[in-house]
Amino acid sequence: MVIESKYDFSFTGFSLRLKEMVKVANAKTQNSEFNAVQEIGNGKTSTTKKFLNEINKRIESLTEAQMAFFIDSDLHTQRQIAFLSVCKVHGYIRDFVVEVLREKVLVFDYQISEGEYLSFHRRKLDEHIKMNDFSELTHNKIRQVLFKILEEAGIIDNTKNKEIQPQLVDSKLMRIIANDDKEWLKLFFVSDMDIENFN
Repeated sequence: MVIESKYDFSFTGFSLRLKEMVKVANAKTQNSEFNAVQEIGNGKTSTTKKFLNEINKRIESLTEAQMAFFIDSDLHTQRQIAFLSVCKVHGYIRDFVVEVLREKVLVFDYQISEGEYLSFHRRKLDEHIKMNDFSELTHNKIRQVLFKILEEAGIIDNTKNKEIQPQLVDSKLMRIIANDDKEWLKLFFVSDMDIENFN
């Protein structure tokens, strides 16, 4: 797993956007034309450019096998692969899932408290100094969209309760993720022992 030195917070304007990601992925693999402004940008060119940039970053983070499986999978699996791509691009989300949510799940604690998020966020402020320059509005937006993505990906039940949901991952998807890097299995709360024993 490649860990970048600084966080990319471009997710704050986008959330999971599974439907749009599927449309772009299909168009790319089939080399087909589609009206991006209408299909994903709500008729606005500036919005389309921003959305396409974010979708392309996520798509390009996937391996060939992950991309092929994404296109041919059911909605549940597509959601998990989209979430994988989000975590590959956005280290802040990945770190929250691995360092906070997974650790809770491994001890059968499924409830996220506001304090746990704030502790994580403060820790990251110490590690990533530039985050201290963000406005209060930006810090709130990071939190809001992070939990929205977790809800849309089925990682938590909803943004109000914030109850972590156990993850059932298709065995083929497990293999495809492990072939990339077993560490990514942590995003779906797989234990260290199961990761080590996964062949």
